[in-house]
Amino acid sequence: MTIKEAQEAVDRWIKEYGVRYFSELTNMAVLTEEVGELARVMARKYGDQSFKEGEKDNLGEEMADILWVLLCLANQTGVDLTAELEKSIEKKTQRDSLRHIQNKKLMA
Repeated sequence: MTIKEAQEAVDRWIKEYGVRYFSELTNMAVLTEEVGELARVMARKYGDQSFKEGEKDNLGEEMADILWVLLCLANQTGVDLTAELEKSIEKKTQRDSLRHIQNKKLMA
């Protein structure tokens, strides 16, 4: 599935099952909440915390939840995420093409 197809699939789902999009501000809050849930799993899986009883290692599920809400926000605000990601990659390539390769901290 391409990013464009994902945006279209989310839009179809919202129109068929979701009644309507939540407001942009609500979705921004939901996105923040989902990022916090991913942070919790990361802290337990890769950090110093341990999973509480009943918690699960659902890293992929939390990442997908973040992507879902981001796709909703893109649809609501008319953002073509494919085009924006392409521009972002180009910007980072121009800005950082030598920066990381020459970073001695990354050589180890």
